This record gives sequence, structure tokens and C-alpha cells, in this order.
Amino acid sequence: MTLAGSYTKGQLTVHHDPAVITSVSKALRGVGKQVALVPTMGALHAGHLQLVRQAKLTGAVVIVSIFVNPLQFGVGEDLDAYPRTLDADVELLRGEGVELVFAPSASDMYPSGPRTTVHPGPLGSELEGASRPTHFAGMLTVVAKLLQIAAPHRAYFGEKDYQQLTLIRQMVRDLNFDVAVIGVPTVREQDGLALSSRNRYLDAEQRDAAMALSAA
Repeated sequence: MTLAGSYTKGQLTVHHDPAVITSVSKALRGVGKQVALVPTMGALHAGHLQLVRQAKLTGAVVIVSIFVNPLQFGVGEDLDAYPRTLDADVELLRGEGVELVFAPSASDMYPSGPRTTVHPGPLGSELEGASRPTHFAGMLTVVAKLLQIAAPHRAYFGEKDYQQLTLIRQMVRDLNFDVAVIGVPTVREQDGLALSSRNRYLDAEQRDAAMALSAA
């Protein structure tokens, strides 16, 4: 199946324009195809690939989004330093048989700036939200946009970020999104540390501390 250069079965295509992804998803759904979305910020690892594999088990056409969302970073956080490895990510996804990658810029996603956002409610101010007061509003806003753009039947998220997953399910339920949110079990490194794109920031002492938390 080929859609005018925007989708070819068995080939990976990278798109930056939200309107193209919306058009492709609509066309796929129109011929009875299932569409799955795996949202990521890139710097992909085995945990992300497990999300992709779970999505592919259903026979769906998988859209992987790669977007470092500025809205979910607070002042003094690592927005500028966050690893951006698009070429390597695309090759990993090609090896998994992914056919569609959506890699927008901030101006593609927020052409008029982030004027409208999603408030997470009380849960967004607890746990991680207590120290990152704007994080979950930014995260929910971009997830809402990705769900609107890609119009998937199912969207896949890791259970590692359980508060995030809970808030996404809350948003989907409260705002009547027509999508199933699928949680995928945490993938860990050999020493038991949960895989994360930010693990590369940890020195040996910090890694030991993180391991102690996961063992508690």
C-alpha cells in the first residue's frame, strides 16, 4: 500500500508536518488499517523498542513520534542538554520494521506558541509534580496534540513513568479521547535499573543511589 509518497508499506518514512501524519492516519483508517502511536522524546533505548514491539503485535501501522517537548521542561532543567539522536533513532526503528516516524520541530507543534494547555488536576501537583510544577501540564498538552494529530486506535506508554501514565489515562477518560491507552511493563538494565534516556547523566554513585530506590 502506498499513499502518494507519504506512506509505503515496508519502508520507513520520516515526516515533520503534523498535517501529513493526520492525512496518512485518516487514509489508513479509511481502508480498515489499525493505527498505533508510540510517543517518545528520542534517544531511544530497549524500553522504547519494547513499546514498538507491543504495538506491532496487533498488526497495526505504528507511528513513532520523536519530539523533545519544551513545555514539559522547567526553568533550569535539561531541555538544551537532552540528547537528540534522530538519525540513530531512525535506524533503530527501521530495524524494528516501523514505517512512520513523526519528528516535528517546536514550531511545527506550537506554531502560535503554547497558548492552550491541559491542566492535570490535583494529581499533577503530587509526587514528581511537587518539585516540577509545570511538567505534567506540558506533558499532557503534547500528548493531547499527538493523539489529535495521529488519531491512533491505541497509544503505548511505559509503566516506568507511572504517574505520567495515570494522568494520561485520566485525560483520555475526562476529555473523551477515542483511543485505548496501553501500559507496557518497565524494561530494566542488567543491574535492575529502569532504562531511561537520562541514565547517561548518572555517575557511579548516583547510579547506586538510583538502584537503592528501586530496591526499596
